[in-house]
Amino acid sequence: MGLDAMSASYDEYASLVASGSRSFGDAMPEMTDAQLALVRRRDLDGRIRKAGFPYARAPRDFGSSFRPSAGRPVVESLATLGLVDRHENVVLVGSPGTGKAHIAVALGVEAIGARKLTYFVDCQRLVRDLGHAAEKGAPGRRLRFCSHLSPPVVDELGYLGIDKEGADLSFQLVSRRYERRSTIITTNVGIGSWAGVSGDPVVASAIADRACHHCHVIKITGKSYRAREVMGQEAQPRARGDAGSGDESLA
Repeated sequence: MGLDAMSASYDEYASLVASGSRSFGDAMPEMTDAQLALVRRRDLDGRIRKAGFPYARAPRDFGSSFRPSAGRPVVESLATLGLVDRHENVVLVGSPGTGKAHIAVALGVEAIGARKLTYFVDCQRLVRDLGHAAEKGAPGRRLRFCSHLSPPVVDELGYLGIDKEGADLSFQLVSRRYERRSTIITTNVGIGSWAGVSGDPVVASAIADRACHHCHVIKITGKSYRAREVMGQEAQPRARGDAGSGDESLA
């Protein structure tokens, strides 16, 4: 019957009921709740994968070591998803490895849990998909699909340049979504520098103007978390015997 969680706990609950530690009336709801929790978790995991998210992360999963310069209260406030109802955007600005993607994914996963229609895509792939649709003579269909997502997570805007056609298609998408849907964007360049990575600076400025209106702009500073982990490992003293003589190290 596929009742994996109930099956896994059956022997334990059978013993508890037999010993009188649990009544049958208490045991069955507890087993059922465990099964329902498993079903919901599998459903959420499946929707996260279908939406293209690289991993599952939620604000509550961040350990005490995760201290974004934006402040945890800000991230937790955004995770309530009131911004989606107000059609507000989120732009996370920061260097690689500072945690902006983790925050964006966490917000996207919260949206999936709330049954919002969202999707994770890097900026280059989004522009490429729109371009392929235009080549096939059906740009409107793809634009309509992307226009109804709320909130999609567009990762690494500005990491690679966008040609003029891509900039024009991006502008069409942003214009369709403007004041109608929320979008979460991560970028490693300042908003004022978006024109420098676009084939059309005028269009890039128009995109920034619409994307950053009704928007939470969060600047994340600090060193890369990955770099800090490597530096921390290098700083640890070597265990005795790790370093041998020159001949042994070459063996």
